Amino acid sequence: MGIFDFLSGEFIDVIHWTDDTRDTLVWRFEREAHEIKYGAKLTVREGQAAVFIHEGQLADVFSPGLYMLETNNMPIMTTLQSWDHGFKSPFKSEIYFVNTTRFSNLKWGTKNPVIVRDPEFGAVRLRAFGTYSVRVTDPALFMREIVGTDGEFTMDEISFQIRNIIVQEFSRTIARSNIPVLDMAANTRELGNLVGKEIEAQLAEYGLALPELYVENISLPPAVEDVLDKRTSMGVVGDLNKYMQFQAAEALGRDGAGAAAIQAGMGAGLGMQIGAQAAAGGPWGAAPQPAAAAPPMAPPPPPVEHVWHIAENGQTTGPFSKAKMGRMVTEGGLTRETLVWTAGQDGWKKAEDVVELAQLFTVMPPPPPMAG
Repeated sequence: MGIFDFLSGEFIDVIHWTDDTRDTLVWRFEREAHEIKYGAKLTVREGQAAVFIHEGQLADVFSPGLYMLETNNMPIMTTLQSWDHGFKSPFKSEIYFVNTTRFSNLKWGTKNPVIVRDPEFGAVRLRAFGTYSVRVTDPALFMREIVGTDGEFTMDEISFQIRNIIVQEFSRTIARSNIPVLDMAANTRELGNLVGKEIEAQLAEYGLALPELYVENISLPPAVEDVLDKRTSMGVVGDLNKYMQFQAAEALGRDGAGAAAIQAGMGAGLGMQIGAQAAAGGPWGAAPQPAAAAPPMAPPPPPVEHVWHIAENGQTTGPFSKAKMGRMVTEGGLTRETLVWTAGQDGWKKAEDVVELAQLFTVMPPPPPMAG
């Protein structure tokens, strides 16, 4: 074996990368002094791309396959490197392997609530979260714009920036979608598609694509959710009186003493009925007794007496009862033009325009007769 054959054999190299981290986007093939041997074998597996950097300049990108690093299959490298055809010396370059597979189940969410205008609830604050997936579509552009000279670039280094882009576009999309809050759960797929399309061009500038974006949940503040739950409960209850009767019956059923009292009452009532029928001439042959008269209905509650406020010269006084207002009419402190207000009234009104107070002016006594 000649010396040149020996040196050529020593310079032959095998370049490949197997990823066992599941979060590495870019990995640099490390060699002493970055010397890549002439004639080395480069293995690029499916889901990978190999990027050649020579003297700080991107030289070539290799798709999946097996390559012999020689001048005949490296036309771009040939224009950048002067080859020593006699010695076939190594050339100093860097090889970066780029993971082009899909990184899935990445999380995104709104840190602060998004304020939107809802047609039913008015201005409301919403929070949302979900998942997305991302992949490298242009390894050369991704190396130039994002990675640079990082020897091991992981997904964590870019996921924060992608999350910010998603949240920003989601806030804009949901604010102008005009979808009612109660209908958003039925439109999460459409919202995800809209947000994905809006940020597609922005991520393409980094050599990335967003194959999937899911909106898993859109939630209201806890206080609003509590009120909504109560509103839903009232809709389920329906007739409140029947619901209260049902609750009372349930409480008696859960209470052992109550259940025993019900059974005892039923037994006593049945015994009294049997005794009355026996006294009438037979245990079961007698005619049924007429039912007892229903108890009289309770009178309605007395009407609520209104109290009044008076507005004069930019000041308000009161409240005054109707009797006090009558005395003020007699004393001249209340006229037909005086502005008054009571609870449930739509704004201030003149006293003569209020039915209850207008009566006070009609029963005023006439002025006293002139003296002799």
